[in-house]
Amino acid sequence: MRAVVAQGGRLTCEEIPDLEPKAGEVLVRTLVCGICGSDLHALHHLDHMVELTRRAGGGVGGGLDPAQGVVFGHEFSAEVLDYGPGSERRFKPGTRVVSMPVIAGPAGMAAIGYSNTYPGGFAERMLLTEAMLLEVPNGLSDRQAAMTEPFAVGAHAVARAALDEPSAALVIGCGPVGLAVIASLKARGYGPVAAADFSPARRRMAERLGADVVIDPAAQSPHTRWAEMGVHMTGLEQTFARMAGQTVKRAIIFECVGVPGMLQKLMEACPNGSQIIVAGVCMQPDTIEPFMAITKQIDFRFVLGYTPEEFAQTLSDIAEGRIDVAPVITDAVGLPGVAAAFEALGDPESQVKIVVEPGLA
Repeated sequence: MRAVVAQGGRLTCEEIPDLEPKAGEVLVRTLVCGICGSDLHALHHLDHMVELTRRAGGGVGGGLDPAQGVVFGHEFSAEVLDYGPGSERRFKPGTRVVSMPVIAGPAGMAAIGYSNTYPGGFAERMLLTEAMLLEVPNGLSDRQAAMTEPFAVGAHAVARAALDEPSAALVIGCGPVGLAVIASLKARGYGPVAAADFSPARRRMAERLGADVVIDPAAQSPHTRWAEMGVHMTGLEQTFARMAGQTVKRAIIFECVGVPGMLQKLMEACPNGSQIIVAGVCMQPDTIEPFMAITKQIDFRFVLGYTPEEFAQTLSDIAEGRIDVAPVITDAVGLPGVAAAFEALGDPESQVKIVVEPGLA
């Protein structure tokens, strides 16, 4: 079968061995697979990602050998083809499905798309775990269904935030993760939501997904807008507001950039008592001054991935129209176009999410 193999910092479209499903596994045909920012980073820094995963305690990807070829792709929709022995066969062949991109292999759990054994969605076929399959509802396109995984990332970040108290949210960075956070917040009926990004195209996309306030950080600090969202900046202001019987809102900040220095900047500028949800994936050493967070009593929460329940709920939100994923899909390519798509995603003004359709020429 054809697949795009990543090795030595290069992507090549080539033939790889066909797959045979084992017990509990399902052979599927890849319909659509999104290109994730982690794929862009892994192309050139996969060895670093694997080392950090090992130091963090292993987990999926812990047995991945970066020197061998890898077929990326973990944001997918697919069609059931066949089952391994002893399977329940819950879905008949031809059924469209999505799944969390993990599988129980002989050596333990593996991450589909970050495994030397289990190719991801940049291939014509994949192996999935039968127990994790979710049927795509009728009326939902293959492209929309493939957005379940990236938008579940936003749902998890939102689920970990302190939204059950009076608050206002600021999303820093309107790439795919930030946009997924905005969409999840609005799907829950939450507001106000402010969004900040240097890219005009990404700010426009944030508006389309429901951001109430959109800010260009080059023209204005996002932290000058808290007052209009009902948030007091200092602890003293908050104390006097409570004494006056006013509602005191908490600032909830979603950091979706993942570059060194961002956490320190947020600590210095954010209101007293803020909660900072760190969804941006920074893989470089960073430096912060803890005294700043201590003095302002800032609550940090770091997040990764999603739960099975959040994944399933995201599929439902997309299918029921609570989240409109269509605007973020800005282009589609076949397997031969994947390498060029990786390059194109370096320009935030022209692309947000490019999807791969192995059936395209």
